[in-house]
Amino acid sequence: MEETNRLTETIIKGIQEKKGSNIVVADLSAIDGAICRQFVVCQGGSPTQVEAIAESIGDTARQELGERPARVVGLERALWVAMDYGDVMVHVFIPEMREYYDLEHLWADAPLTSIPDLD
Repeated sequence: MEETNRLTETIIKGIQEKKGSNIVVADLSAIDGAICRQFVVCQGGSPTQVEAIAESIGDTARQELGERPARVVGLERALWVAMDYGDVMVHVFIPEMREYYDLEHLWADAPLTSIPDLD
């Protein structure tokens, strides 16, 4: 679990590098059948920012931990980008898409941690 937490912290750092906001981490580690251990959701103000956040996450995880996502989808329109790091799934949204899908509340029994925005 320590490696998963380190990866999650590194992903959060990548999000914050590009001023991603409203970061929420869902801890799915105690949920049987969950697709991952940690679920990170955040948003950017525009498709350009969403793309920049996703690229920053990828660069930061690769440079600091040697980690690469198994799969990245959504970069072509950058309204919702999903990144699969195995134990950690990352979703970067524009605000309207995030509100519509409300992913962090899909896992009602998972503890949620809100990460304060950087000034």
